[in-house]
Amino acid sequence: MTGRVDERPDALARPPELPERWAPEEHDTLPGVGWGWQAITGALVLALVTLHMIANHFVVQGGLRDYQQVIDYITNPVILPLETLFLVVVSWHGLLGLRAVIFDFGLSARAERIVTRAFVIVWLVTIVYGAALLAVLVTRR
Repeated sequence: MTGRVDERPDALARPPELPERWAPEEHDTLPGVGWGWQAITGALVLALVTLHMIANHFVVQGGLRDYQQVIDYITNPVILPLETLFLVVVSWHGLLGLRAVIFDFGLSARAERIVTRAFVIVWLVTIVYGAALLAVLVTRR
């Protein structure tokens, strides 16, 4: 070696290979889709939680609604869809974030499919349960 820059050893001339578990997976057919949905739902959560906090805590005398005020509020035809959307979006956002954390452990393609399916089931059960609770509140009027 003469010390010239263009005579570097081959190991320094190219970046090192990533370990196999950090390389993009062949089964990852839509990389970035989860991140995209996380960003979209995050923006929606921010907007919906702001609306929820203002409507439920800042414009109410004393900062909290009593039972009858909640019933009156939730039966409003504009509010019910917004609160339902809030339930759907915040549940999806939270589970998608947890799914991403679990995927960072480098699961196999099969394990990732199982986790995804399990989280979709948990999300659906959460939506059904929340919708049932909202239906009970709406019928109490």
